[in-house]
Amino acid sequence: MLNNWVVVPTCLPLVRRRCHVCASERFRASGKFRVNANHKLIDAWLLALCTACGETTKLTVLERVNVRSVRPELLDRLHDNDPGLAAELLQDPVVRRRNRIALDWDDAWRLDTGGTDHLDREVIDVSVRFAARIPVRPVRLIAEGCALPRAEVERLLTEGKLVSAVRLSGKLSGDFTFTLKR
Repeated sequence: MLNNWVVVPTCLPLVRRRCHVCASERFRASGKFRVNANHKLIDAWLLALCTACGETTKLTVLERVNVRSVRPELLDRLHDNDPGLAAELLQDPVVRRRNRIALDWDDAWRLDTGGTDHLDREVIDVSVRFAARIPVRPVRLIAEGCALPRAEVERLLTEGKLVSAVRLSGKLSGDFTFTLKR
């Protein structure tokens, strides 16, 4: 029987960028937007607060864009400070590259395994799905989901009792499956 696990974000990730006031490297996205229109052009920013000093920084979402070229739904979401839009924009590689930021997902996600009935089985087939592109080490997910120490998971991997079509070392942010034989 195939078990389905889901990696779910619990909050917005921290934004890694140097603060120009205190030299801290972490900002918390507030989920609020600032929108400024100048005649037919519009600018929009996602606001983030420094975790050390509270200084506000603006992450550019739209810059000098003609108002008519922006979808009305997007404008409504910007004006409504939609937290879902903030999450989408932080995931967008274009926004991250434009603002020269990285995301810190530590303590911003959880693993839903659907219960513990799989823990006593001899062979476990699991499909792991990511609700957002969260880079996580598969060994950590497997250890957490199977209630095993990471060293035990590493040992099972080297012994060939933990197999997958993808490489389980390093970080993954895409869906994968694995089989664990005890």
